[in-house]
Amino acid sequence: MILEIADITIDPVNKNGFEQAVIAGITAAIAPAKGFRGYKLNASVEKPGRYILMIYWETLENHTVDFRGSDAFATWRSHVGPFFLQPPVVEHFTLASKS
Repeated sequence: MILEIADITIDPVNKNGFEQAVIAGITAAIAPAKGFRGYKLNASVEKPGRYILMIYWETLENHTVDFRGSDAFATWRSHVGPFFLQPPVVEHFTLASKS
C-alpha cells in the first residue's frame, strides 16, 4: 500500500467550494482509477486554507503511471486545480509502523 500526501494551499474564502470540488473530483476521476483504495482530506486548524489530502494506492505506479498518465488526471485537476494558490507538494510513503 502506498500513501500519497498532497500539501495544498487555497484561499480560505473558497473553503466550501474546494471541499466540494475534492469530493466531486475523487468521485469522477480518482475513485474509478486502478489501484485506488481510499482517501482522507484534512484541513489545518492553525493555517486556514491549508489542506493535507491523503490518497491510498495499491502501488506507486497506480498513481504515477496509471492515474497520472490517464485522462482522469486532467478531469481531477479541472475540479480542484482552479483553487490552488500554488502547485501542491506531493510525496509518497509506505507504512513503517502502526499501533
